[in-house]
Amino acid sequence: MRYIKFKVFSYIAIVLIAIITALPSLLPNTWLANTPNWYQQHKVTLGLDLRGGSHLLLHIDDEKLFAETRLQFVDMVSSQLRTHGIPAAPAKISADTMTIKLRNTAQLDAAQQLVADVQKGQNPRQFKVSVVGDALHFEMSKAYRTQLLADAVQRSLEVLKRRINETGVVEPLITSQGNTGILVQLPGVKDPSRIKDLIGRTAKMSFHLVHEASRDGDIATLVLPGAEAQKQYILNRQSLINGGDLSDARLGFDPNTQEAVVNFRLNQHGAEVFADITKANIGRAFAIVLDDVVVTAPVIRSIISGGAGQISGNFTSREASDLSLLLRAGSLPASLSIVEERTVGPDLGSDAIAMGVSTGLIGAALVLVFMMAAYGRWGLIANTALIIYVALLIAALAALDATLTLPGIAGLILSLGMAVDANILINERIKEECRVNVSGRFAVQQGFERAFSTILDSNITTLIAVGLLFLFGSGPVRGFAVTMAVGLMLSMFTSIAVTRLIIDWRVNTLGRKPLVIKGLALLNGFGKQKTIPFLKASRVGIIMSAVLSVASIALMFQPGLHTGIDFNGGTVLEVRSPADTNIETLRQSLATLKLDNVAIQEFGEQGSFLVRLPSQPQTENAEARISAIKSAISSVAEDVAFPRLEMVGPSVSSEFIATSMIAVLLACSGMFIYLWSRYERYFAIGAMATLALDITKTLGFFALTGVEFNLTAIAALLALIGYSVNDKVVVFDRIRENLRANPDKPLADLINESLTSTLNRTVFTSATTFLAILPMGIAGGSAVASFALPMLFGIVIGTSSSILIAAPIVLILGEQAMEKLKLHAGASLAHDSNLFLREDRP
Repeated sequence: MRYIKFKVFSYIAIVLIAIITALPSLLPNTWLANTPNWYQQHKVTLGLDLRGGSHLLLHIDDEKLFAETRLQFVDMVSSQLRTHGIPAAPAKISADTMTIKLRNTAQLDAAQQLVADVQKGQNPRQFKVSVVGDALHFEMSKAYRTQLLADAVQRSLEVLKRRINETGVVEPLITSQGNTGILVQLPGVKDPSRIKDLIGRTAKMSFHLVHEASRDGDIATLVLPGAEAQKQYILNRQSLINGGDLSDARLGFDPNTQEAVVNFRLNQHGAEVFADITKANIGRAFAIVLDDVVVTAPVIRSIISGGAGQISGNFTSREASDLSLLLRAGSLPASLSIVEERTVGPDLGSDAIAMGVSTGLIGAALVLVFMMAAYGRWGLIANTALIIYVALLIAALAALDATLTLPGIAGLILSLGMAVDANILINERIKEECRVNVSGRFAVQQGFERAFSTILDSNITTLIAVGLLFLFGSGPVRGFAVTMAVGLMLSMFTSIAVTRLIIDWRVNTLGRKPLVIKGLALLNGFGKQKTIPFLKASRVGIIMSAVLSVASIALMFQPGLHTGIDFNGGTVLEVRSPADTNIETLRQSLATLKLDNVAIQEFGEQGSFLVRLPSQPQTENAEARISAIKSAISSVAEDVAFPRLEMVGPSVSSEFIATSMIAVLLACSGMFIYLWSRYERYFAIGAMATLALDITKTLGFFALTGVEFNLTAIAALLALIGYSVNDKVVVFDRIRENLRANPDKPLADLINESLTSTLNRTVFTSATTFLAILPMGIAGGSAVASFALPMLFGIVIGTSSSILIAAPIVLILGEQAMEKLKLHAGASLAHDSNLFLREDRP
C-alpha cells in the first residue's frame, strides 16, 4: 500500500513539475510579468523559421589555407638560406609540393640540416623534406594538414563570435559543422547583408615595403591591386608587420580633409618593429594591405615611434566603422564562403507559428474527440494521459534547450497521433480480456502485460528511423527528429505508467461491477466480427501493390521528382507585393538582367511570387545576383518585401543527396536487424519487402502530385518507414503470440485470426494519426506540404499493406520455412530409424 501511495505522489509531482516548466512556453509574456526573469526565460527556443532570422553555412577554403601555409614556410626557408649564405633560386610552388633549387650542390647537406633545424621540436612535423638532384623538395604532411584545418576552424569560430557580438545580434549560434564548415544562426536579423559582409571578409592586414629592384635584388615579390581602379603595386612578398600586432582600431576623421579613417595602434612588439622599419626605410613607400588589396602606400618621411597610424581610403563612416570592427576582432585564418543560406523574415515566422499552433490544436482536438467516441469514459482516461504527455513533452524540450522548428511542430503533432497508439493497444487488449469473462483487475493486468512488448517493439523501430534522421539531418529536420524522439520516449511513460495508474484507480472504484469499455455504437461494434478471411485477397493485393510500385518507379523517371534546392542547389527568393502586381511586368524586369534560367512563378496568395535561380559555380558572386534581382523587382513594384531567401551551393546539395540516401538505407537495415533478432526471419523479410513497396509508392506520390521533394520530404519518408514498420510489428506480435499458443493450427488460419483481432487497433490508430495531421495537410501551406501530404498518403498505404501485403508474404515464407523444418525433421527421424534397425540386427 505504501508503494502505491509513493507511486501516486511521485507521478503527481512529476506532472506538476512538468506543467510548471511548460507554462512559460504556453502563456503570453504579460501573464508571466510578475514571475522571476529566469522563469520567464525558461521556454522552448523557437527556430529561425518561426521567429525569423538567418541561417548561414560557411565553408573554409582549405586549399587556399594550405597554399598560404606552404608559401609562408618556403619564404621562411628562403630567408634562412640567405642569412646562412646558401644561395638559391626563387622557390617554385606547385599544387602540392615546393622546390628550392640551390646554386651550389655542395651545400645540399647544409641546407637540408638547416630545414631540419627550422622544424625542430614540431609535432607533428609540418613538411617532409627530400633531396632530388640539386633541389630541396617539400611536401606538407597529412597530420599537419589535419591539425592546420582543425586549428583554422577553432580560430575562425572565435573571430566570428567577436565580430558578431560587436554588431549587437542577440543570442547568435556559431558552431562548427563537419571538418570545414561553420554554422551561423542569427535570430531576428531582418537584413543580414551587413552581417554577411562582416563574416565573409578575412580582414587579414599586413605591411609590406614597395619593391625597389635596385635595393631589394631578386627577393620574392607579389603583385597586388590597389584600392584605386587600374592601379597595381609590386611589393616585397615578406610581410614586416601583420594584423596580430594590432592592439586597437577605431573610427576617426582626418583633421585636414574630414574624411573617415581608421586610427590604429600597435602593441609594444609591433611598435618597436614599426619604429625600426621606418627608421631604416625613410623615403620608401610602405604599403598597408588588407585582404590582398593595397589600401594605401604612403612614403615614409620620418621615424614613427609611437606605434600609432592611420588607414585612409575614401571610406564612408559605415565602411570605416566596419573595418575598425574587423581589425579589432582579428583576421580569419582562411577565407570563408557562404555555401548555404536560409533567411526568414519575422512576419513570415509569426505566420508559421500561427499556422502551426492552429493546425496543431485542431488536430489534437480531433484526436481527443475520436478517443471519446471510440472508448467513452475510458477514452477520457486516454485523453487525460495525452494532455499530460503534451505538458511533459513541452517541459522536456524546454529543459533540453531544444529548438522548435516548423518541422518540429509537425513532429509534435505526429508524435501526438502516434502516442495514442499505445493507449489504443492497451484499451483493445483489455477489451479482449473482458470478453473472456475475467475480473476487471485481472483484465487490466493481462491487457497491460500483453500490450507492453508490442508497444516497446513498435517504438524502438520508429526510434531507429528518428535516430538516423538526427544523425544525418540538419537544421529544421534535426528539430523534427528531436521532437519525435523525446515524444516517443515520453509516450512510453504516460501510456504505461500514468494510464495504468488511472485505470487501476478506476477499476477499484467499480468494485465487483464488470469492466465495460465502449463508445459510440458504430465504433463499439467495429472489430467484433468473426474471423475475416483476409488472405483470400492476398494474391490480388500483392499483384496490385506490385503494379502500383512499378508505375511509381516509372513516374520517378517521367515526369520525375520535383526536387527542391536542397538537392539541386540554387536560390529561391520569395516576393510579397501588392495583390495587383503583374507577373509579366516582373518577368520583363528580370529579363533585363540577362541571368541564365531565372524563373518567377505565382505562389500562394495574390501578389506572392517565387523567384528561382539555378545553382551557379562557386566563382559566381551569388550576393551580387540576388541584390540585382531585388533591385529589378523593387523598380517595377511598390511596397515589395522579400520575407524568405534560401541559397544552397552545389557542394552542399550533393552532400544532402548522399546523407539522405545513407539515412534511408541505414534506417531500413537497422529495422531489419532488429526484427530479425526479435522475430522469425520470415517476419523480418516480409516487413522489409512490404516496406520497399510502401516507399516506392510514396515516391510515386511525390512524382504524380508534384509535391516538392526536399529535406522535409526525407523527414516524412523516414517517419513513414518508422510508422509502417510500427504498424506491422503489432500484427506480427499477434501472429507470433497465436503461433505459440496454437502451434499445430494452420498458419493461414492463425494469420486471419490475428489480422481480425488487431483490426480495431489498426484502423483506430491510423484514424487518430490521420486526424492529427489532416489540418496541417489542408491549411499548413507549402512550408509543410512536403511533410504533411505524403504522411497522409503513407498512413493509408502503410495500414493497408500490413493487412494485404505483409501478412500474405509472411504466410508464403512461413509455410516454406515450416515445410523445410518438417523435411529436416523427417530426414532426422528416418536416419534414427535406420540406425535403430542396424543396431538390432543379429
